[in-house]
This record gives sequence, C-alpha cells and structure tokens, in this order.
Amino acid sequence: MVAYSKQLIMFDLDGTLGKSKCPLDPEMEQLLQKLITRKKVAVISGGGYPQFQTQVLNVFPRDEHFTNLFLLPTSGTRLYSWRGTWNEQYAEHLSPREKEKIMVSLNAALKQAGHIQPVKTYGQIIEDRGSQITFSALGQQAPVEEKAVWDPTREKRTAIVSFLQPKIPEFDVRIGGSTSIDITKKGVNKAYGIRKLEEFLHLSPDDIVFVGDTLFPGGNDYPAKATGVDCISVNNPEDTKKLIRSWINE
Repeated sequence: MVAYSKQLIMFDLDGTLGKSKCPLDPEMEQLLQKLITRKKVAVISGGGYPQFQTQVLNVFPRDEHFTNLFLLPTSGTRLYSWRGTWNEQYAEHLSPREKEKIMVSLNAALKQAGHIQPVKTYGQIIEDRGSQITFSALGQQAPVEEKAVWDPTREKRTAIVSFLQPKIPEFDVRIGGSTSIDITKKGVNKAYGIRKLEEFLHLSPDDIVFVGDTLFPGGNDYPAKATGVDCISVNNPEDTKKLIRSWINE
C-alpha cells in the first residue's frame, strides 16, 4: 500500500484519530503504539499543546518512548519532538497587536453573519492559543453530541469566514473540527507545519503521507494538499483504524 512505503505518516487529530476534544480510545492508542514502532508518526491539529496531552499523550503508558512521534499543535504553528522529554522546536507566536485585530474582526464578523450565541456554552468561546486564535461556537469543552449537530454542513462557519477573511487578509482563516474556526498568521498553517517537519527530519514530500477528515477547500486540513505530499481523506476515526491496521499487517 502506497502510504506504508512512506517514512513519515501524519495525522490530523479531531475527527481523524479521535472524537473532538476526547482522548483516543484504547484501540486507537494500541494501533498507534504499534505504528510508532515501525514508522515516524506526526499528529497535527488546531488544538493547543495541553489538548495534545489530554487527547494523545495521557493515553499512552508512562514508560512509552516517543522517539518516532512528533506533535504539531495549533495547526502546525508549533513543533514538539521527544528527547527524553518534549521539546518545543519552534513557535510562530501572534503579537498582542495581531491578536487584538483578530479578536475585534472576529466579533464583527459574528455579528454580520447573524451568529447567536447558544444559551448554554461550555468553556471559552474565543481562545488565545498563543500562535492561533480559535473560535469554538459552543465552547472548548462542549459535549461531542452537541457539537455534531450544531453545524454538520459547515454552513454557519462558512458564513462567518466569508465576513471575517476580508477583514484580516493578512491571516489564514480555516474551518476546523466540528464547531471551530482557526486563525493563524498568513501561510502558517498545516502546510507550513508539514514543511517545517520535512526540514527537521530531512525528508522530501515523497517520503510523507497525510491523513485527515477536512481536506475539502476551506477545511483546516486542505493546506496539506499544497505541499505535494500524498493525502488520504477519511470520514472518521474508524476509517483511520482500518488504514493503520492495513499498514501494520503488511
């Protein structure tokens, strides 16, 4: 299978490896453990590093060795590698002035799009992740079931993005997860993260495959297509499990 001939297999997180904001289930954890012994594996997502700890790292055994695992939080605006502990290799921070402009523009776009905040929310609606600003319509900790029904066709977020992007053309605005919109510096997205990891590991695009569930135009996985790496679209973590099983059993 073409993907297993690659040196590096990169995965999106929410909707690809696990449910939104939820720890990986035991079966996925075991499959990734086996894959990591055979290949270099990277996880890239709009979530911040603490979210990676909750969803990915905390499900692994404490004595796990992560030499072959690489983490790229906040849509690839950061890179962490394992050298006995997790080390940040780079971080593309937004300045206070940039954050202020994004926040003001986002709030204006929400009003223009007719967005009405739900009566009940769960945690932060707009989160400053240092190198990324993320809007989560129901809050960062909303139940998966409620997220799934809020904007399944992405129409609500597409409308918000249509008002927001012209206000901040110097930034990238991408639909992510099931209720979120991610904003980063222009060009600093998952494509940027892939290229930085290529450079860090001395690989070429032909050495890498990317697996994600939002590879459609406007999705936060879509920039991966511009890098020239092979991309595989999945609908959910069960699809991803089938892929990993096929690679492990070859």
